[in-house]
Amino acid sequence: MKAIGLIGGMSWESTVSYYQIVNRIIKYQLGGFHSAKVLLYSVDFAEIEECQASGDWEKSADILASAAINLEKAGADFVLICTNTMHKVVPQIQQKINIPIIHIAQAAAEELIKNNITKTALLGTKYTMQQDFYKEKLIAAGIDVLIPDDNDMEFINHVIYDELCLGVISNDSKAELLRIIDKLSDRGAQGVVLGCTEIGLLIKQEDTPLPVFDTTLIHATKAAMLAIGK
Repeated sequence: MKAIGLIGGMSWESTVSYYQIVNRIIKYQLGGFHSAKVLLYSVDFAEIEECQASGDWEKSADILASAAINLEKAGADFVLICTNTMHKVVPQIQQKINIPIIHIAQAAAEELIKNNITKTALLGTKYTMQQDFYKEKLIAAGIDVLIPDDNDMEFINHVIYDELCLGVISNDSKAELLRIIDKLSDRGAQGVVLGCTEIGLLIKQEDTPLPVFDTTLIHATKAAMLAIGK
């Protein structure tokens, strides 16, 4: 079994889900007392969020690259960054390590293709929704990407940073996110990518008729299957 390197803590609320999912998949696949070989480097999210807010992406890349280097030294066979937004700096991190980074947007694209989705809604931080580093992976796979309007985008960003990352689960916010998903469905979205590892804490498949693609689940499942060579 290969060792999975996780760069977590962004936020730790969703990193917990990664650890649970990889172990559940390994147990289901191998049975008995099997569990995943996991190395976790959990960063201080306050440092990363400060870099995001100030636009200092190079500093955040250095922080995460240091984490990735330590995971490689500790014996990780590949690395997952347990957040969507920080995949913006994957190229800088990959240059500094010799093991692969499993890209969350690429994993999402593969799952969308598998489910015959050609037009998807994308929810995430404003960085993920507005910038190209994430959407380009989906577009390259032949998938059209729909994002919310500016007001809805700001609201989603508020829910992520001011609620979900702090462990706050609000039914009112959930209802508003479902309204936004409905609007994107009316625009032709065949599915919705939860392009923030926290949104899956709030929105589940049973909440909407639109197919939900939870990137935390997709990413962690891919890691588990790679670890056992499947």
